[in-house]
Amino acid sequence: MGTIRQVQITFDCASPERVARFWCEVMGYVVPPPPEGFTSWDAYNDSLPPEDRDKGFVCSDPTGAGPRMYFQRVPEGKVVKNRVHLCVRVGTGLVGAERLAALEAERDRLIPLGAVCERVMLADEENESCIVMQDIEGNEFCLD
Repeated sequence: MGTIRQVQITFDCASPERVARFWCEVMGYVVPPPPEGFTSWDAYNDSLPPEDRDKGFVCSDPTGAGPRMYFQRVPEGKVVKNRVHLCVRVGTGLVGAERLAALEAERDRLIPLGAVCERVMLADEENESCIVMQDIEGNEFCLD
């Protein structure tokens, strides 16, 4: 069997485009151009039957290095803690107060976009600081 070199991260959500655009801001990702023949994603969505609008949406790393992120509409809401979550690596290589300041700056940038700070976990003898957040639909992620 060959080695898998790429993955796609898929989110179940209520509003795929809204959640995808949030994660574009978090990750510095971009939305691909609308399908051929359409000048915007709104024009594309308007061409679809109502039940097919905002069914799925994509964002991707403009450098091509990071995984593609796909957001799909599901009927049920989120009811329990995520079993898997993303760690957004904003403090890599930093320690102590410098690391915490970088994490807090990113937290403060994301809150106006709709993110929620769940808790700040301060450094201890074993671990550096991290901040547990929620995206605009309540999915947990960490600023690490």
